[in-house]
Amino acid sequence: MSNGDPNNPYGQPQGGQPGYGYPQQAPQGVPQQGYGYPQAPPVQGGYGFPGVPTEMPGGVKAARVMLYVITGLQVIGAVIFAIAAAAVQAAKNDATLKDDVQFQQLADYSGNALWGVVAFAVLWGVLAVFLAVKFGKGTNGIRITAIIFGAITAILGIYPFVIFGLVHTVLAVLIIVFVARADGNAWFNRQQQPQY
Repeated sequence: MSNGDPNNPYGQPQGGQPGYGYPQQAPQGVPQQGYGYPQAPPVQGGYGFPGVPTEMPGGVKAARVMLYVITGLQVIGAVIFAIAAAAVQAAKNDATLKDDVQFQQLADYSGNALWGVVAFAVLWGVLAVFLAVKFGKGTNGIRITAIIFGAITAILGIYPFVIFGLVHTVLAVLIIVFVARADGNAWFNRQQQPQY
């Protein structure tokens, strides 16, 4: 027997084919598996659902904090407008201005408008707290509501509250960006654990 015999099980492999008794090599770039048990698949997600985020992404956490900041700003704004409404009410009852009809009409209008702004600021702050609290177990509906909340807040920050609203506008745009990103989408569209 010679080494060139194709029927020789102990000879060199012919034509690049692996020979009998020689270990086969994995192609380059493919990780080699050791002997014994096969490798386990990579661990994904939690609670038995593949690809489910188990921890709130950083951007969503930041958006949640920004909602709390907006709530604080709403409280401060409500207090400032309430003080302004009370001052207009006090000026309206001033004896020297009681005879000025134009001032009384302006005081009625602006006093009511200021109290309306106070009520709106309080309600908007309550909505911001509600959204922030729901981020932990939120669904896609909470995500969409947060995006709409951010859009309306950004618009109101530009007009009519230009100077005071600048911070609101920046925070609102960041909330929209962080909630609308892919990791935010994955967080709000994840499968919820069944409640027993």
